[in-house]
Amino acid sequence: MTKTKYRSVFAPASSQQRSENFRDYWLFTQQHGGDLFEAEQDLSKKRATLEGFQSNPVRLNQPLANPQAFYRNYIELVDDPKSLDRMTLLLGALYKFARHEWVGIKAAWDVAPDMANCTTLEDKISRVHLAEEFCHVRLFDEMLKTCGLDHVAWVPLTPFKEKVYEQFPKLPGFVIDTPAFVTELMGVTFYCHLYQLFDEILVDEPAVRDRLKALLDEITIDEIAHVGQRRNFIGPVGIRIAKTLVKPLYTLFFKDIPEIGELMDVNKMIQDGLAFDFNQIPDYMIARSWIPSYCKI
Repeated sequence: MTKTKYRSVFAPASSQQRSENFRDYWLFTQQHGGDLFEAEQDLSKKRATLEGFQSNPVRLNQPLANPQAFYRNYIELVDDPKSLDRMTLLLGALYKFARHEWVGIKAAWDVAPDMANCTTLEDKISRVHLAEEFCHVRLFDEMLKTCGLDHVAWVPLTPFKEKVYEQFPKLPGFVIDTPAFVTELMGVTFYCHLYQLFDEILVDEPAVRDRLKALLDEITIDEIAHVGQRRNFIGPVGIRIAKTLVKPLYTLFFKDIPEIGELMDVNKMIQDGLAFDFNQIPDYMIARSWIPSYCKI
């Protein structure tokens, strides 16, 4: 693990620092993801990474005891969560978290200008960011297949929630930038807690545990960079507001996924979000990710 090398993600940053960091992030993202395949919502290096996993599949030695329990509950929880085993809860939480991500990025992709019509560096960064998020959904789908779930459908949320996600990216930047930053922070917090669950729940399936961690690594490394990138959009007033939004947004989002409440300590995730400073991220992830200069000591 890293020593204390980084400041809080809520550390102050001047407009000049943020402008310089946008340019630096753009250079990073060009080499990190590779070429953008806009029609496929994909990136060349991300595609190659996924194909590498798919060409060397890993599967459970002991198949799920009751896959129908997952399929019965993965769209909407119908059983008492306390009646479900921890593996089913884990897989349901994975799907539902990724499903929210998928719905959100679909809506944002349709609103954001395509690369040919991007007029600012920030627009270009956002377009590639969204493509990376589509790649993450494919990695989540591969996690489910690794656990023997080959018939998962990615379906819309309720009409009301779909409408909320559709309207959110149409709001002005000064309105959406702060909650967008908090949701990226929430993703990294959630993923860090997922690693612990993989160790606890898959103790008898080390190959699958390691494969799920490797898949999650690819997502988390991007999301660490996304936290810094989204932080870069926010000025001094917005970052103070962001800190006040951590608790209500985490609470609201995780309440919508009951499996998470059964498996994880949401209050601990909130505390981790408020205290986030990159120092607890493993060095191998930091080496492949991006952190704003104003968060470095």
